[in-house]
Amino acid sequence: MTQYLFSVVHDYVNNPPIADPVADAAMYERVGAFNESIKDQIVFMGGLHAPDAATTCNIANGEAIATDGPYTESKEIIGGLWVIEAATHDEAVELGKRASEACGGMVEVRPFQGV
Repeated sequence: MTQYLFSVVHDYVNNPPIADPVADAAMYERVGAFNESIKDQIVFMGGLHAPDAATTCNIANGEAIATDGPYTESKEIIGGLWVIEAATHDEAVELGKRASEACGGMVEVRPFQGV
């Protein structure tokens, strides 16, 4: 089976976390049901803190540095992820559609490179 990264793309500018506790609770319930339905295919999953909790590490002039905040300046940033196993790309895409419905937003489906 191939492993796929499902990246949940979140718009932190127009939809800050915990903006609507009732809607958020419904979304968490849908995601929980989705997770339960594919539990045998999940390798790893998790939600991420908002971008202001990020630290970016990079090389500058041959020296490793760390900078507060995300690398990209974008309103849409990864808000969570799944790593799942699927037998085919089509199966992964169908699961990605279901993941998108569950979390109410965009989910990017991308296969890992073979080792």
